[in-house]
Amino acid sequence: MEIAIAGAGIGGLAAALALHADGHDVRVFEAVDDIRPLGVGINLLPHAARILDGLGLIEDLLACGIATRELSYFNCFGQHIWTEPRGLFGGFGAPQISISRGRLHMTLLRRARERLGPDRIVTGQGLSAFEPAGDRAAAHFVDAGGNATRVEADMLVCADGIHSVGRRQMYPREGPPVYSGRILWRATTFARPYLSGASMIMAGHEAQKFVCYPIEPVRGDGLQRLNWIAELRAPLMREREDWNRPGQAADFLPRFEDWVFDWLDIPALIRNAEAIYEYPMVDRDPVEHWNAGAVTLLGDAAHAMYPIGSNGASQAILDAEALVRALRDRHGSREALMAYEAERLPATAAIVRANRGNGPEQCMQLAHERAPRGFSRVDDVFAAGELQEITDRYKRLTGMKKDSP
Repeated sequence: MEIAIAGAGIGGLAAALALHADGHDVRVFEAVDDIRPLGVGINLLPHAARILDGLGLIEDLLACGIATRELSYFNCFGQHIWTEPRGLFGGFGAPQISISRGRLHMTLLRRARERLGPDRIVTGQGLSAFEPAGDRAAAHFVDAGGNATRVEADMLVCADGIHSVGRRQMYPREGPPVYSGRILWRATTFARPYLSGASMIMAGHEAQKFVCYPIEPVRGDGLQRLNWIAELRAPLMREREDWNRPGQAADFLPRFEDWVFDWLDIPALIRNAEAIYEYPMVDRDPVEHWNAGAVTLLGDAAHAMYPIGSNGASQAILDAEALVRALRDRHGSREALMAYEAERLPATAAIVRANRGNGPEQCMQLAHERAPRGFSRVDDVFAAGELQEITDRYKRLTGMKKDSP
């Protein structure tokens, strides 16, 4: 089947690689002329890592990232709430990988160019509209000079991000993404390893949170690149989201000045950042349908969600696998897209809603509400089995299952 993909981000490239591996004729169209590594750290969850492993990419990613050992939650005093092993350390059949978003993206791009052919990744061509072409789809792409190109394919996959042109054509009255009332400041800092050296941590509560995890192996000088996110409530969003907007430590560091724990010095991480970027935390409301004839949505275009539970990129990769499976099981593109939508739309809509309620990070908010001045024993704050149920419920929701013995 001839398939055109709008968007060469993580979701679009994962879909391209998976569809190509299953025998489809794939071309990817990207609006920017030069695809560059953007963003800071990202987590690839085990069920998504398994899919990339099946595409022969896992060793590439582990060579430049970290196989996360555990995820730990703390309150704003650095008191431990809950820890769970992750990836291979938690009995899953694939690792959880903490990695630079740019390195993940560039790895997918490099492999896509090698396998599909460099001419199959077309840059400088942004989707402007689509229309039916019999049982096929016609996509209109425009370059920076306004020159238009019409491309026909058996299927058009719109993986063109949170500001998707394809989604806007399907839902012209939707408007901009929905602001959460929270700002994220993201950065990386070289520092000494903390805890296990492969630990992902979250500390604080809904209104003030700090996330940190290593994204590279320890260097010869004993330092490790740590990715971190500082999050605060901010009633008004100053500007729309932008991967490259510089952030200022002065806007948030004072709120974290006393977050010096015996296992991590958060103010020092902030002061020693390589560069800081600012993002408003936004998502989109779930919609009723992703399909319009032979056109469908994938990744953030379909289900932009808060970066809670590390599910954004991972769910896009799960979309890619589901699309391949639907095409394999059904002869027609329309039937395949209906099956793809039926599987993935309800699942991702549930995650969007759960993330608005803090997902697995509920344990930090509950600890804050029940013991705002801290606690001596976490068992005095949570009922027996309550923390396990919070994390298990979210895993069930997101499809993160351990392999059967």
